Amino acid sequence: MKTAIVIPARYASSRLPGKPLLKATGKYLVQHVYENACRSRADAVIVATDDVRIAAAVDSFGGQVIMTRADHPSGTDRVAEVARQLDVDVVVNLQGDEPHMDPAILDVLPNLLLSDRAAAMATLAVPMTSLEQWRDPNCVKVVCDRLGRALYFSRSPIPFVRDGVPDFLKQPSRFLQHVGLYAYRREFLLHLATLPPEPLEEIEKLEQLRGLALGHKIAVGVVQHAGRGVDTPADYERFVATYLRARAA
Repeated sequence: MKTAIVIPARYASSRLPGKPLLKATGKYLVQHVYENACRSRADAVIVATDDVRIAAAVDSFGGQVIMTRADHPSGTDRVAEVARQLDVDVVVNLQGDEPHMDPAILDVLPNLLLSDRAAAMATLAVPMTSLEQWRDPNCVKVVCDRLGRALYFSRSPIPFVRDGVPDFLKQPSRFLQHVGLYAYRREFLLHLATLPPEPLEEIEKLEQLRGLALGHKIAVGVVQHAGRGVDTPADYERFVATYLRARAA
């Protein structure tokens, strides 16, 4: 299947304004994400932005960028606008603040759709390892059926253990943290972007519940680790320190 990775990037961020253009490593943050994505097997990698400063930065390092409208309510809608211009089968939505993402993990997503023809989209999860994660509403959880398809996503601790506490050592793990990385069949993504939010989606503030609420199947790949996103100044400082250590080694 022909695959494109689209990286939505916006300048505004309540916790870290101008995030894509941070350059303490000598490279823009969005450049790290773009170059990692280019190491995957995707046929195309594109940055989608409504900001001319970000577009100029991507141009400066030779990346491909497409300007989008400024009024999109979500990154998924921005990705869908770009997808309308592409002749591909699968579109991967990779957030512009994921510089740690392993290119091999990006290849897992289209493979999930290749192996599960009934799934309209695919995403990833990692096993949880602590009660803190399980209880944290900022840590989104997913439970799956026996075919590896999502049954539900929630900010609440699911599956809830009525008696005792979760066993995080038991394999395969039933306690999974959702990784906000998605692959869509192109036509499904274009259709999804035309639909209004579903009540469950609005209650939990989780976009992926729109597809489930409409009866579509979401394939979930379980990986052992995934890159940590950059949401705050402290996150960026950690990324810079890790990057510089790796360069010096």
